[in-house]
Amino acid sequence: MGVTGAQKAEPAPFRLTSLAHGGGCGCKLSPAVLRDLLAGQPAMQAFPDLLVGTETGDDAAAYRINDDTCVIATTDFFMPVVDDPTDFGRIAATNAISDVYAMGGRPIMALAVLGMPVDKIAPEMVRAILAGGASVCADAGIPVAGGHSIDAPEPIYGLAVIGVCPTDRLRRNSGAQPGDVLILTKGIGVGIYSAAFKKGDLDEAGYGEMIATTTLLNSVGTTLAENAAVHAITDVTGFGILGHGLEMARGSALHLKLQADAVPLLSQAAALAQGGFITGASHRNWASYGDEVTLPEGFPDWRRLLLADPQTSGGLLVAVAPDAAEAVLADIRQARYPAASIVGVAEAGTPEITIV
Repeated sequence: MGVTGAQKAEPAPFRLTSLAHGGGCGCKLSPAVLRDLLAGQPAMQAFPDLLVGTETGDDAAAYRINDDTCVIATTDFFMPVVDDPTDFGRIAATNAISDVYAMGGRPIMALAVLGMPVDKIAPEMVRAILAGGASVCADAGIPVAGGHSIDAPEPIYGLAVIGVCPTDRLRRNSGAQPGDVLILTKGIGVGIYSAAFKKGDLDEAGYGEMIATTTLLNSVGTTLAENAAVHAITDVTGFGILGHGLEMARGSALHLKLQADAVPLLSQAAALAQGGFITGASHRNWASYGDEVTLPEGFPDWRRLLLADPQTSGGLLVAVAPDAAEAVLADIRQARYPAASIVGVAEAGTPEITIV
C-alpha cells in the first residue's frame, strides 16, 4: 500500500551547521596547541617597524609606515555557528573587524575569505553569506575590495581586514599596568548559546540575543584608544575570558583578579550551562590553561567552564587607570554596550588569574 500525501513525513529543513564539525570561534585551535605551533617562529627584532607580531598573542599585526601612522592587519574566518546564511556572514564579518578595533585602529577595507562545499550548498545560500558580511562592512564604513575562494569540504567564511591607527594610539594586549581596572564590554555565553542552538534548545528570544551581541561591532575600541588612561585592549573570542585574560596577564607581566559575580552573562547563559550545554572547546580551553587559574573553594564546574566558554564576536577586555575607570565605563555603556561591567583588576604578581 502506498503512503498518502498526508502520511508523508516532511523533509527536515537543511541546516547550514550540519556541514561543519564545529562552529564560530569554537573552531579555533586550543591555546596550548597554538602556543606549541608558534614556538620557534622567527623573532620580530629583524623587522623594527613591525610593532606587533606573534610574541604576545595579540589580536592583529601592526606595522609602522611612518612616525605618525601604522597599518593594522588581521584575518579571521570560521565555520557556521548558525543556520541562517545571512546571519552567519554578519557574525563572521563582525568578528573579523573586531581585531582592528581591539588594537585601537580604524578599519579601511576588507577581503573575503571563502571556502564552500560547492556540491552540497546552493549558490543562493553562498550569496546570502557574502551579502551578510558585506552589510556589516558597510555598517563599519569599509568596502569588501576582493578576496579568495576555494572548494572546501566544510563551509568557511571570514575576512582579512586592513586598518590604520595613529602610532601613539595603538593598543596592545600587553600594556596593562599595576592597579588597572578591567572592563568587559559584552556579556559572555555565546558558545553555550551555540551549543543549545545546535540541539534545538535555544528559544527565539535567546537566538535574537545571540545575533544581537555577535553582530554588534566593537567600534568603541577606536574611541577608547584616544584616551591615555586606557592602557590595554583585547577582544574576547575563542579562548574565553580566561584565555584572553591570561594573554593580557602574560604580556603585561601582571596578575589578574576577576570577580566571577561581576562578569556579565547573556541572559540564559547560567541556566543553559547548568543544563549541560557546554562546548567541547570550553573543556579544551580549560585543559590548556587551567593550571594558571586559581578558583575559590567549591566553585561549580559549570561556572568554571562558562569562564572558558569560547566567544564568537565577543566583547573587549579593557585595562584602564583606576581613577578613570568609572568615566570610561559610562562612556562605553553610552556607546551602545549596556552590558559593559567592571570585572576585575590587574596587580603586580605572577602572570596568572585568580577568580574571587
